[in-house]
Amino acid sequence: MLIYENALASSDDIRDFVLEGEAAVSFPLNRMRLESVKDPAEGQKSNFVFWCPAVFPPDIRIEWEFRPIREPGLCILFFAAQGKGGADLFSPTLTPRTGEYEMYHHGDMDAYHLSYFRRRWPEERAFHTCNLRKSYGFHLVTQGADPIPDVDDATRAYRLQLEKRNGNISFAVDGLTVLQWEDDGHTFGETLGQGRIGFRQMAPLIGEYANLKVYSV
Repeated sequence: MLIYENALASSDDIRDFVLEGEAAVSFPLNRMRLESVKDPAEGQKSNFVFWCPAVFPPDIRIEWEFRPIREPGLCILFFAAQGKGGADLFSPTLTPRTGEYEMYHHGDMDAYHLSYFRRRWPEERAFHTCNLRKSYGFHLVTQGADPIPDVDDATRAYRLQLEKRNGNISFAVDGLTVLQWEDDGHTFGETLGQGRIGFRQMAPLIGEYANLKVYSV
């Protein structure tokens, strides 16, 4: 059942989104375009996360369209994100987050992180993978091949689909399953339940997003 839908086509669509870090958000082609406004030489301080305001149930399927516009860089989708001890992710009792990655894997929050477009460093550009991690901690739980082409050959948007059902997580690009993993609730801590989703980018990447849909499953 469809429980959330957002075209990500105009500023009205993202008026309640929460930005951590510094970024420019624009809609040149009726698609949400994200890019850092800081110099990549600043390292992690130049990166950001853009959170959808809704809290989603434990078992969901997330669909969205993504097109890379400029490399290098990296894209992550956080999901099932919540504050430590089950606190609201935006609770003022949590340490403020400003985009540096360590705040998201060793900070006051828990989440799954899907790195689905990894082109920031030479080794990532030479061998493309999608990585699934779980935090608290920096646990790499599984990997899969990344079928999204580099910017020069990415002539369109790609349909991404992430499903989390009873601890089973799968990710697909244009219907092609890229990775699957079952969280046993023990090896890396309890299975994460409800929470928020957020888009993360590493500078200087520019990415476009559209047609975000979330279904209960």
